Amino acid sequence: MSKIQSHFLSLIIPTYNKEKTIVDNIRGIQAVLENIRYDYEMLVVVDGQVDNTLQVLKKAKISKLRIFAYKENRGKGYAIRVGMHKSKGDYIMFIDSGFEIDPNGISMLLEHMEWYTADIIVGSKRHPASQVNYSLLRRILSLGYYWLVKILFQVNVKDTQAGIKIFKKTVLQRLLPRLVEKKFAGDLEMLVAARQLGFKRVYEAPIKLDYTFAAVTDAATLNSIYGILYDTLSIFYRTYILQYYKKRSRKD
Repeated sequence: MSKIQSHFLSLIIPTYNKEKTIVDNIRGIQAVLENIRYDYEMLVVVDGQVDNTLQVLKKAKISKLRIFAYKENRGKGYAIRVGMHKSKGDYIMFIDSGFEIDPNGISMLLEHMEWYTADIIVGSKRHPASQVNYSLLRRILSLGYYWLVKILFQVNVKDTQAGIKIFKKTVLQRLLPRLVEKKFAGDLEMLVAARQLGFKRVYEAPIKLDYTFAAVTDAATLNSIYGILYDTLSIFYRTYILQYYKKRSRKD
């Protein structure tokens, strides 16, 4: 289809230990991008070379794909920031690898960006039009985290953690020098920093999500819960005690 030249989209896809599925994932995402109104690039960031993800991506030779990798696993937040620094678009988006989040939602977030002339559009499980299939446990944990974030930060969105968001490049240029979270709460930090810097045009868009949460007794799940809480309290400390996000950056 004919592309609108006024905007260029950079889509960041952080990935870890996905050698068996990553090529199909990227081709599925590309099929969606070929039907949007804008030209685009995809940036896959391999967050730690623990398997052959990097090799199979290179071998696939997918058009409009740029690949970045480093040896040590650093966390999703770090991987997304690497992609943001490398992005060329004036709209910069990220989506989790895998198909837990339906990539057809990409076009919905883009349309919301235009409708609202937004600074940031957040894919949200709690949007009335979202279609969400995940466990009761995850719903309870997600609701509890929503209320924690609401009380601590007064962020004007109902879901900070879904792995699909889009930013104007001009907004990210202000945010990026201030972001430090590497693992669990990078999404929240972006929204908190944006609020602290006065970006108010932040809206939610519906997504389709199909995700099965691990059992609460699983050690990795418990570690993730602890990590999210720790990182969230660290953001609170930087926000209200250090006033870190409001401080003038050398790049402002």
